[in-house]
Amino acid sequence: MLTTIKNFLIDIFFPKFCFNCSKEGNWLCEDCKSLLNVLEHQYCLCKKPRRVSSAKKCKKCKSKNLSGLYCALNYQEKPLTKKLILQFKYKPFIKTLNETFADLIIKHIYLSENHPNEIFKDSLVIPVPLIKKKLKYRGFNQSLEIAESLSKRTPLKKEFNNLIKIKNTPSQTELSSEQRKENVKNSFTCKNPERIKNRKIFLVDDVYTTGSTLEEASKTLKKAGAKKVWGIVIAREE
Repeated sequence: MLTTIKNFLIDIFFPKFCFNCSKEGNWLCEDCKSLLNVLEHQYCLCKKPRRVSSAKKCKKCKSKNLSGLYCALNYQEKPLTKKLILQFKYKPFIKTLNETFADLIIKHIYLSENHPNEIFKDSLVIPVPLIKKKLKYRGFNQSLEIAESLSKRTPLKKEFNNLIKIKNTPSQTELSSEQRKENVKNSFTCKNPERIKNRKIFLVDDVYTTGSTLEEASKTLKKAGAKKVWGIVIAREE
């Protein structure tokens, strides 16, 4: 009841306007959401991704710890995609965009999977963790917020405080592919391996560029006993 009243007052005093067309009501209205080209297929984990089907990975990336990647959008294809993600990750930090991103991700999964209702059964959702300094600056973990929304819309069970970041890594933005790998090396640990042993994991991040962060985190989860680790992101930057 109190949450409903709070949200009602926020909508009155701080109304939302679509980032694309300025229509009042939501950060992204339904008309503008329809302009985004949600990917209908899945692609491998390589730098130059190939379309894949049931295998989920091509021969070149079969050795990777990630079992595959669910990616809703192409980062470069629409300026609106980049704008939304920047508004989410950087000032003004629009936290509630997580709901929009979760909707887009689920739409991608339903378009790309033959049996979408089956993939989340008996599975855990884990967000890529942030270092404390960045978490304090932003006020929230963007990956956790997306994971929270996904857990409300799917059968995925939350496992939010098991994977932690133990290394204070610099931003990946200006680093090369090899530098990114080295930057995140040994930066994660799993506090309670028993909770993920023999489980299928869906690991959530915001943008997939070289995949070094998701790959390192999935390596940690696999070492802790996870059966399979799938990546979930809003967009992929090529």
